[in-house]
Amino acid sequence: MGSNGSKVPLIGITSYLEQARFGLWDLPSAVLMRSYLDCIVAAGGMPVMLPPVGRWLPEHVSRLDGLVLSGGADIDPSRYGQSPHAATGTLRLERDMSEFGLYHLALEADIPVLGVCRGLQLINIASGGTLHQHVPEVAGSDTHNPSPGVYGTNEIKLAPGSVVAGLVGEHTTVHCHHHQAIDQLGSGLSAVGWAQDGTVEAIELPEASFVVAVQWHPEENGTDVRLFQGLVQAAIRRKSQ
Repeated sequence: MGSNGSKVPLIGITSYLEQARFGLWDLPSAVLMRSYLDCIVAAGGMPVMLPPVGRWLPEHVSRLDGLVLSGGADIDPSRYGQSPHAATGTLRLERDMSEFGLYHLALEADIPVLGVCRGLQLINIASGGTLHQHVPEVAGSDTHNPSPGVYGTNEIKLAPGSVVAGLVGEHTTVHCHHHQAIDQLGSGLSAVGWAQDGTVEAIELPEASFVVAVQWHPEENGTDVRLFQGLVQAAIRRKSQ
């Protein structure tokens, strides 16, 4: 029946650890945009939030059927041998430590993974790749990140035959909010999607059963949950083995 004893796959999703206001409180909290959770449910999975606290062990990760590495803060540039750029945001070292550990454990267990924005960058760094720390200096525009809290719109071209193209087609319009992007591609990864300015917008790990990551925010695409469906279907296939 699978790792969680149900036909509905349990999809872990990483969360933020931030000061947050809710109800009567203004406290440090584990939080996540609801749109991620709704997309997982709409795709046929059951989400469980994974806070960046404590140390993840194989027995924890083995209970998951799939993993979403969500968006968020810039990753510590020392992880890819660089010093912070002037535009690099406030780092979340707890989150970095937690999520790199989670990703490596998921890889070892061949648990399907979907990376979103920061998640793509984390997968690239974990594979030995590097980032452009401020895309406007490379692309010459703010297309990918118009202003705080505002998504840009980009036209993306996907490689024919790639997993991502199989899910969303060879051309798609997406919502972006990132000021960093892949520079050197990590070992074993394939770049399979690009914005019009050449920015890498999608990657895959061919040696894994399902490791897909996009630089855009599919959780903001309304009722289009095809990438999440790809993850859930990969999780169902794994559970049936």
